[in-house]
Amino acid sequence: QVQLVESGGGLVQPGGSLRLSCAASGSTWSINDLGWYRQALGKQRELVATVRRGGSPNYAESVQGRFTIRDRFSISRDDAETTVYLQMNSLKPEDTAVYYCNAVGTVAGLTRVYWGQGTQVTVPS
Repeated sequence: QVQLVESGGGLVQPGGSLRLSCAASGSTWSINDLGWYRQALGKQRELVATVRRGGSPNYAESVQGRFTIRDRFSISRDDAETTVYLQMNSLKPEDTAVYYCNAVGTVAGLTRVYWGQGTQVTVPS
């Protein structure tokens, strides 16, 4: 089992920045991908970004105005590969959502998916 604990959400004014953190514990050796999804009120959960163990980050291709997620957000993992960060800059009201940490791992050949409890990010209009 893997447990995920997020932190760093909150209320930020438009144009501001936040850094989300997600610490994994338990069977972290089994984790391949760590990432972030978000779910706005009344909408489906959507990918923000993921990063594979030892690999490059992958960002959602969604475009908001002139700038993509890739332009404003940055995902990274610590050296131990057990904590994932999401640096969010130039935040907009459209970024308001619950942000969920996600881990995908392999145990005995089976894929397992884990979710954190979510952290609220609010950008008022």
